[in-house]
Amino acid sequence: MSNLLPKAQTFVLRGAPFHLQQRVGLAVLSLLLLLACVPSAIAHGFKVGDLEIEHPWSRATPPGAKVAGGYFTVVNKGSAPDRLLSISSDISDKAELHEMGVKDGVMTMRPVEGGLEIPAGGKVALKPGAYHLMFTGLKRQPKQGEKFPATLTFEKAGSVKVEFAVEGMGETGSGDMDMDHAE
Repeated sequence: MSNLLPKAQTFVLRGAPFHLQQRVGLAVLSLLLLLACVPSAIAHGFKVGDLEIEHPWSRATPPGAKVAGGYFTVVNKGSAPDRLLSISSDISDKAELHEMGVKDGVMTMRPVEGGLEIPAGGKVALKPGAYHLMFTGLKRQPKQGEKFPATLTFEKAGSVKVEFAVEGMGETGSGDMDMDHAE
């Protein structure tokens, strides 16, 4: 009986008919191609100079909302720091960089003066509960599943047009797995 087991294993691994090997190979190739497409379907990125902007996203807003948040990560692949200076978008009258924090047990939110430094060889995450964008005076409500354009302007790298993917109202930014979603 123990002699039959090695023969069965040998048949499965080496003696399978050619058409079965083709089907298995095609199935494996299809799975690999599908998995290769998944990250690009979830996350999207943009590049300007030495900077990479990873997965800009926002949340859908309820009817009548006047503000929306914007989030992304900036990775600086260069040897010199850069600075995010401004943001503009057709979706709102104004877009500002804000910072949230807790001081003496009170949560505060305030505009960031002078821009946000992106350190050389480092990265900065704009995420709920920390640095983020505020789109104020919304001209229309961002709806889940759509994208809206914005322009980010950096001190050294210049300007780059990005698209913010709009996720559901309670979403946490599924495209960036490093984000801390404490909001």
